[in-house]
Amino acid sequence: MLAGVLADAADKITSARFRAQDLRVSRKPDRTPVTDADTAVEDAIRELLATERPGDTVAGEERGGSVAAPGRVWVLDPIDGTKNFLRGAPVWATLIALVEDGTPVVGMVSAPLLGRRWWASAGGGAWLRDDAGERRISVSAVGELGDAFLSTTDLGSWTEYHSREAYLALVDACWESRAFGDFWHHCLVAEGALDVAVEPIVNPWDVAAAQVLVTEAGGRFSDLTGAGRFDGGSALSSNGLVHDAALRLVRR
Repeated sequence: MLAGVLADAADKITSARFRAQDLRVSRKPDRTPVTDADTAVEDAIRELLATERPGDTVAGEERGGSVAAPGRVWVLDPIDGTKNFLRGAPVWATLIALVEDGTPVVGMVSAPLLGRRWWASAGGGAWLRDDAGERRISVSAVGELGDAFLSTTDLGSWTEYHSREAYLALVDACWESRAFGDFWHHCLVAEGALDVAVEPIVNPWDVAAAQVLVTEAGGRFSDLTGAGRFDGGSALSSNGLVHDAALRLVRR
């Protein structure tokens, strides 16, 4: 799979630059951090795609491009979890998705310092490779919010972008909550380790890969209006069984 080749190239760069003493950090206009590793990964993937798929379009977090372009678009987040990366926490990943006419059909999430890689393709199921080997994964069978394990991102983002009260209502309705954040909680939903992951604000490159991964694992992915799209500005992934109940609470 080409997405695997791209992820291998990314892992080589990110692993070498993680905790590097000469890591260079700057800030984008929205004040989020970007490292020289972010740009190096995206440049390397773009170079490979220019050779392997010269007719495809590329949209990346660092170098731009439109995820709404017609045809085949590779959507890239070179390092999802940059704040973790620059602080020396190992929870970060490269996200690669192939979107065809607006629909994600391939998703690749590679987290080398966690020793884990998740991938999925339309009709091909969702897969995980870790130190136990390679295996197909599926979402949980939890059917009630009261039994559900929930994760989100930074709690302050709910106040700024949606509704803190709505999220806390969801917390109160669930069995347990954490804030794994970023790519990881969507991957854990696909594995069946979590039942719900929800974010009030996302960019398309944050969740394009997650959409195909979760849905191929048997779950459901939507924005907070319930639309099954990765470019709606928010994200809710679940095992599918508790999705509507969760939506009713966070829509408030």
